[in-house]
Amino acid sequence: MTTQYSVRSMQSSLDKKRYMPGLDGLRTISVLAVIAYHLNLSWASGGFLGVGVFFVLSGYLITDQLMANWQDTGRLDLKGFWIRRIRRLMPGLFLMLGIVTLYLFLYDRSMLISLKGDILSAVLYFNNWWLIFRQVSYFESFGPPSPIGHLWSLAIEEQFYLLWPLILALLLRLVPQRSKLMLLTLTGAAASAVAMALIYDVGTDPSRVYYGTDTRAFALLIGAALAMIWPSRSLPRQLPLKSQFILDLIGAVGLIGIILMMWKTNEYDASLYLGGLALLSILTAVVTAVLALPATLTGRVLGCKPLRWIGVRSYSLYLWHFPVIILTSPTVDTEGLNIGRTVIQLTITLILAAASYKYIEEPIRRGSFTLRPKGIRIPSPLTLRVTGITVMVSLLLFAVTGPNNLSSELTYANAPGVQGMKVGPPPPEENPPSPIVDPQESNVTTTEGKTGMANSPAGGWTVKTEAMITAIGDSVILAAEPYLKKVFPGIIIDGELGRQMYQAQDVVNRLKAEGKLGRYVIIELGSNGPFQMEQLRALLNSLGDVEQIVIVNTRVPKRWQDTVNSCLAQAAAEFSQATLVDWHAASQGKDSYFYRDGVHLSPQGAECYAALISDAIKVTTRR
Repeated sequence: MTTQYSVRSMQSSLDKKRYMPGLDGLRTISVLAVIAYHLNLSWASGGFLGVGVFFVLSGYLITDQLMANWQDTGRLDLKGFWIRRIRRLMPGLFLMLGIVTLYLFLYDRSMLISLKGDILSAVLYFNNWWLIFRQVSYFESFGPPSPIGHLWSLAIEEQFYLLWPLILALLLRLVPQRSKLMLLTLTGAAASAVAMALIYDVGTDPSRVYYGTDTRAFALLIGAALAMIWPSRSLPRQLPLKSQFILDLIGAVGLIGIILMMWKTNEYDASLYLGGLALLSILTAVVTAVLALPATLTGRVLGCKPLRWIGVRSYSLYLWHFPVIILTSPTVDTEGLNIGRTVIQLTITLILAAASYKYIEEPIRRGSFTLRPKGIRIPSPLTLRVTGITVMVSLLLFAVTGPNNLSSELTYANAPGVQGMKVGPPPPEENPPSPIVDPQESNVTTTEGKTGMANSPAGGWTVKTEAMITAIGDSVILAAEPYLKKVFPGIIIDGELGRQMYQAQDVVNRLKAEGKLGRYVIIELGSNGPFQMEQLRALLNSLGDVEQIVIVNTRVPKRWQDTVNSCLAQAAAEFSQATLVDWHAASQGKDSYFYRDGVHLSPQGAECYAALISDAIKVTTRR
């Protein structure tokens, strides 16, 4: 009888904390997708969706634990829950922040200054709202990116861990029935998804709804709702073959759907914020339900040892991958994907994550942390432990409260469209040289009076600037302004720092009203963020009476570059009066054309830029 009781007690204990290896496989897919996205790999344009998968998994697992605790004791051990969360999450975070702080102190002190608020908000887990308050874009940020820009998601999860147990404890007392509790939870999820759709403004930067706890809570709540009707310890270990086949089929379809979304979508797809992310959460919940069953083939495949090894270290990999990528990537890189550098970045990330997990995170989590390596005698381990913690905390305090004059480098930190850019372009030369043009392709002619002559394209065209040329753009066109005015005296250049395509229509309307819109219009926009194809078409349609529209594509070290250039190329093909200037191709491999941010033009780059535009313009008469 005693033996039977012991077996039952052991089984009950195992059931309460059933390990679901398939979920670690899903974690692996998610974290690898996020890493691929941050490496700017073309096949992972939707890799950021891996964060949404993590949210659903967190909602399911946390609620599953809390519901089991309630069922066993009739109460929620909130203190114990929060202590376990702290022991699991904070050691790795503090270690990463401490090392990043030390690195920046040694090699990039001006960036360290700009990150004070980010570091403090990350430590206190309100980083997402800090970024919203400062209107920092996740997708359209300019200048050197923050090495801790990925911590917004951890803030959302920690806020969930803090607030959800309190809400759940109240709901369990008011609505003890699991089915009704699930419906209430799903109602909250629906409200969150609707809030995302209502707040999101199509065609503009989606960062507000992307960062917001209120607009991302639906993923966590969908996972929580699943835990209420699909508790892990109540799931059968064996299933009839027919049921197993159906569940495996459902799980496979859901998994394929998730992978297709990661492959085919991108962050500028409006459908994501109008229900697409909610769909991703539902697909993730379906897959999670299948993987939680020990009997499914899908769970066994995703629970294989290699995927499981990565999955259990997914938190560590997420912590380390972004600072490694940011701090080891050049800010100006016109060569494209560097395979060697990517391999090195992945290797460093893996080593740091594995070491952090083995020597810091797990020992502290399990209460076995020591600074005394096996086989080596080190006196006073307590002293060493205290010293190590003191150094780490000191680094964080220095990062948050240190002096503001560590570097004399110029910044654009408060300029629209520029965040943390360290070095800006100098004032243009008073008498800039004329753009360099191949003498085989151009014949430079000059005349007196109002008609200025410029580099003429091959074919014997003569440029007449009396026809009036108007350029609409951002800071890139402003850098080329003195060179363009040398070539085209009288050209009207309307440029503004941080300007985006959605603002261009108002500019066109204003220039028309002022009589300053010429028969030849240059459009240079897209460096500061993407746009909807419909916005560009509407803009070009409003220029229907313009003789020629010169569209200049972009080179910008941001993920939207290819999206923007694809739209511009499509528009140039659709509109007969449009001509595409391929600045992206012309600047390939020319790092010297740019300042440190990789976008703004050096004098050499501005000179070449103006030459390309002058060759494209056909303000002409036949000689």
